[in-house]
Amino acid sequence: MKTTLIIGAGGVGRVVVHKCVQNADIFGKIILASRSIGRCQEIRSELLDADIEITTIDADITEDVKNLILKYNADIVINVALPYQDLSIMDACIATSTPYLDTANYEHPDEAKFEYKLQWARDEAFKKAGIMGLLGSGFDPGVSNVFCAYASKHYFDEIHTIDILDCNAGDHGYAFATNFNPEINLREVSANGRYWENGEWIETKPMEIKMLWDYPEVGERESYLLYHEEIESLVKHIKGLKRIRFFMTFGESYLTHLKCLENVGMLGIKEIEHKGQKIIPMEFLKTLLPDPASLGVRTKGKTNIGIVAEGIKDGKRRKIYIYQVSDHEKCFAEVNSQAVSYTTGVPAMIGAKLMLEGKYKGLGVFNIEEFDPDIFMEELKTQGLPWKIKELEV
Repeated sequence: MKTTLIIGAGGVGRVVVHKCVQNADIFGKIILASRSIGRCQEIRSELLDADIEITTIDADITEDVKNLILKYNADIVINVALPYQDLSIMDACIATSTPYLDTANYEHPDEAKFEYKLQWARDEAFKKAGIMGLLGSGFDPGVSNVFCAYASKHYFDEIHTIDILDCNAGDHGYAFATNFNPEINLREVSANGRYWENGEWIETKPMEIKMLWDYPEVGERESYLLYHEEIESLVKHIKGLKRIRFFMTFGESYLTHLKCLENVGMLGIKEIEHKGQKIIPMEFLKTLLPDPASLGVRTKGKTNIGIVAEGIKDGKRRKIYIYQVSDHEKCFAEVNSQAVSYTTGVPAMIGAKLMLEGKYKGLGVFNIEEFDPDIFMEELKTQGLPWKIKELEV
C-alpha cells in the first residue's frame, strides 16, 4: 500500500486530503503534517473512516522534513505549505529520494518576488536522486498550463498569444478578506505587473492595465494585469509564442482596501519596531484578517478560470477559449472548502495521482505543461473540474 505525505493543512490542504481519500486505492495511507496540529485534527475529524495519521512539522527545517519522510517511508510528498518552504521540502525529497509535487513556485521570504529559478536549479539533484519533481500542479499555475498545452496539441500549429483569465465572483460577506494565504495574496497583487512580448519582459505599475471580459456563467468583470508564475514556464515550453499575459478580477471594495493598506505601510515585509518589539506589518495584518480556510461556509457565487489562445491552424487564424467554472457552495458541500481552494487542491491530487500511477514520469524537475495534457484533461472531468471550449471570432 502506498503512503502519501501531505504537508500543509490550510484550505488547499483540506481539499487535497478529501480528494486523496476519494481516490484511496491510489494514495493509500495519508500522513497529514502541519505546523498546527489543530488544523490537522479538524480535517481528520471530517474523514473519520479514512486511513489518516496526523503530525506536526516545521517545513522550514529540511532535516525535520527529511526525518518525517523517512519515518513514514512516504511514496510521494504533496507540498501545499507556504511557497517560502518549497526549497526546504524539495531538499528533503532529494535527500530521501522521494517524488515531490507542489502547487506554487518558490517565493523569497524577504523579497516580494517569486520565480522558478531556484527550483529549476535542483533539476540535476533530482536526476541524481532518481526522482521526479512536478512544479505548479494547482490551477494557475497548473490547469492553466495544461489548457495551453492542450490547445497547442489539438487546436494550433502555432500559438502566438495567450491571455490567462482568472475570475473569482464569490462573495464571502466581509468588507475585506483574501481567499488564500493573505501574505501570498497581498504580495502578489501589490507587486508590479509583468508580461512577456516579442522575447522580452515588460513591467507595469500595479493594476496599471485592465480590460473588461465577459466570463461565462459570471458576466462582465474588470480584469487587471498581474505577473503570475506560470508565464515564466510557458514562455519556455509553448513554441512560437509572441505574447503571454495574466489577468485577475478584483472588486472595487477589495482594491480600495488594498490601496489604503498599502498607503499606511501595512503591506510591508520588512521588520519594524513597535513598543520595543520587532514585527512585520504584513504578518500582523494577517492576524487581523479572516482565516481563508474559514471562508468556505460563507462564500457564494462562482469562479471562472481559463485561457484565451490565438494563433494559426492550417494556415488560418484561430482563437479559442478554454475555461472551467466552479460553484463555491457546491465545493463546500463536497469538501468543506470554497472554490478557490478546491480549484487548487483537485489538480494537486490529480498530478500526484498521475505520478503514482506512472502516467507522468521522468527524472528531474518538470513543469506540468511538459507532459501529455490529454490524461490530465480527462481527470479534470471525472474529479470535479469539468471544462469547456469555445471558438472565438478572430
